Amino acid sequence: MMSCTGEPTLQKYFVDNSNKKDFIELDLASTFINTDKMQLTADQKTALESFSKMNILAFKLDKNNKVNYDVESQKVTAILKNKKYQELMKIGSGKDDASVSFVGDENHINEFVLFAKKKETGFAVVRILGKDMNPNNIMNMISLLKSSNINLEQLKPLQDLIKQ
Repeated sequence: MMSCTGEPTLQKYFVDNSNKKDFIELDLASTFINTDKMQLTADQKTALESFSKMNILAFKLDKNNKVNYDVESQKVTAILKNKKYQELMKIGSGKDDASVSFVGDENHINEFVLFAKKKETGFAVVRILGKDMNPNNIMNMISLLKSSNINLEQLKPLQDLIKQ
């Protein structure tokens, strides 16, 4: 599960860590966005059709795994430095950092990656997978997320992580 160049990939990182005790993994299909009772615009329909699933891997930091947190965080950072991932933006405040990257070109994006770290709680890597996504689709997806009825029960493991 290495890329053609033998470099580590996020997909392999997810597979390797999904069942480890310090990690929480969630896979969400596009159906987690409940649009049954909504009138969707053509742009919203296109955005929804371009999105296939979301993979989330979160590292839950505690007093016993700080060294492991640093190692795992550095692994993700190294993977995202691969030229395959194009960074859109980076936000940081010293304690907390986040970055958004993508795979593909501006009009045919196949993967968005959000990597967020909080020194008190851990980090999360979110892979938004689809076909021919573009920035306009992402903005429409955000709009849909705000107005749809999301099944929050599917997000319970992450909510538990955030509360601690």
